[in-house]
Amino acid sequence: MLRMDALDQRIISQLVADARASYAEIGAEVGLSAPAVKRRVDKLLDLGVLQGFTAVVDPEALGWGTEAFVEVHCEGNVPAHRIRVGLEPLPEVVAAYTVSGEADAIVHLRAANIHHLEEAMERLRSVEFVSRTVSTVVLSRLLERQPQPE
Repeated sequence: MLRMDALDQRIISQLVADARASYAEIGAEVGLSAPAVKRRVDKLLDLGVLQGFTAVVDPEALGWGTEAFVEVHCEGNVPAHRIRVGLEPLPEVVAAYTVSGEADAIVHLRAANIHHLEEAMERLRSVEFVSRTVSTVVLSRLLERQPQPE
């Protein structure tokens, strides 16, 4: 487990709230100078606690408002890296996870509309090791949030 102190956690909280905040703005909130904040942010990046900075975009605004979660069942014992390699070429796959239970993986798909989603699911089912899928189409997003430090 990575060791972070209370100041690191407060800096992370500030970045989660506004990743565009300057080091000086974050420093004013946490009681450090801008250079001290930068050193800590650099350390958190080096340790992999912070994995980068990005813009959060509403998928519907980009025309990708239809989504589904798909249980993927594989033929035989397929290692996780092979599942990943099989899913990477599918642009509609926005996330994939190995899971416990009957399914081998859960895949999160986004598409422009139901027709596009159906095409994406057909391509997913045609991946060589996929034996079957069980799909659940999302009707509405109730809650989605980033983890917060304690």
